[in-house]
Amino acid sequence: MFNLAKSKYFNAANDSQTFLQTCQSGDLNVRMNMEQPSESTRLVNTSDNSVSLFSAKFGESYHSLHGAVTESMIVFIQNGLQPLLAEKEHISIFEMGFGTGLNAVLTHLNSANTTIYYETVEKYPPSTELIRQFAETQWATNTGASRFCLQLHEVDWNQTHNISPHFIFRKLLLDFADYQPPVNRFDLIYFDAFSPEAQQELWTTELFAKLYHSLVPGGVLVTYSSKGIVKNALREAGFKVERLPGPPGKRHVLRATKYLQQD
Repeated sequence: MFNLAKSKYFNAANDSQTFLQTCQSGDLNVRMNMEQPSESTRLVNTSDNSVSLFSAKFGESYHSLHGAVTESMIVFIQNGLQPLLAEKEHISIFEMGFGTGLNAVLTHLNSANTTIYYETVEKYPPSTELIRQFAETQWATNTGASRFCLQLHEVDWNQTHNISPHFIFRKLLLDFADYQPPVNRFDLIYFDAFSPEAQQELWTTELFAKLYHSLVPGGVLVTYSSKGIVKNALREAGFKVERLPGPPGKRHVLRATKYLQQD
């Protein structure tokens, strides 16, 4: 189990009481909508003393305002990556929505000597300057992580790169509707699109079926949304769906598994 207090990737907020109150706030929408979006994407603070971006286009933050790093560590690393680390020396990951690169950096930091192949798509990449601000703020005390994040954003799109001896990276600049994933390729999928309210077209049975076929038998998809329409779409696509405890501000998240054998 991921322990936030013991994680070296979490910087405790000065006002711990405020953070604890936020953690106890109930089943809120962790991708909180802003009432008055600004004219551009911007850096925002979150409750665990980490940062995120707010998208004016979609009216949502890229990560939970209850804690960007906390959310990613629980939803994607704890629920998705960590169970595979004890089983595999090579893990193939697909991320739906590269965004800031936070999930990719946390994967690198938490995968030790396991070899990671990481493929991702992004239609609306943030600006170079905004990513520089994000990386330097998010990892102000970890220059290695900051440089790694910047490198992911600086390498060319639509090519495969050996970022480190244990991290192979490929990012694709395109709409997911145009993406044709390989069959039986990925061990793990991070599904991290904006919410079903903001990007309804990405949370469909048709899309999840495409991802289902891209997973190896027994492969796993993890996501922060546990809405009924999401659970139903995953099941209709063929997944076995389980509900897991969520991060602060969210009671539940989902893990969906591709069956080892087809009926």
